[in-house]
Amino acid sequence: MKIVKKSEPEKKVGDFINEAFTDYAKSSDVDLNFEEYWFVAEDTNGNIIGSITGRAYYNEVHIGDLIIDKNHRRQNIGSKLVSAVEEEYSNRCFEKITLTTFGFQAPEFYKKLGYELEFVREDKDPKLSKYFYCKALR
Repeated sequence: MKIVKKSEPEKKVGDFINEAFTDYAKSSDVDLNFEEYWFVAEDTNGNIIGSITGRAYYNEVHIGDLIIDKNHRRQNIGSKLVSAVEEEYSNRCFEKITLTTFGFQAPEFYKKLGYELEFVREDKDPKLSKYFYCKALR
């Protein structure tokens, strides 16, 4: 056996992960409900000015990345992208949305959107403290 670091995703790795993940959930009698998502905000010229990505699985939706172009921040684009995820997964089999953010990123932003702080993993540099948030879906 050898351990190999891959510099970019390969289909066979993704296929292995998906199959093993699904099989393990089934053997544990748990519904996987897996899907990845990507929402983008585009300007009138079709340029991407914001993006939110993540995964839905089991009974939760996880926000992985929310990124807004620096020239378009503070225009409610982030709020609209988060809202798009909430709307997409409300009234389905998912119970909550979870996410993490660092101190220098957006802890207060998520609080304003109704996300509840579950835990803070403190770091000696407060900017790198990690905030864990959750919000129940309707």
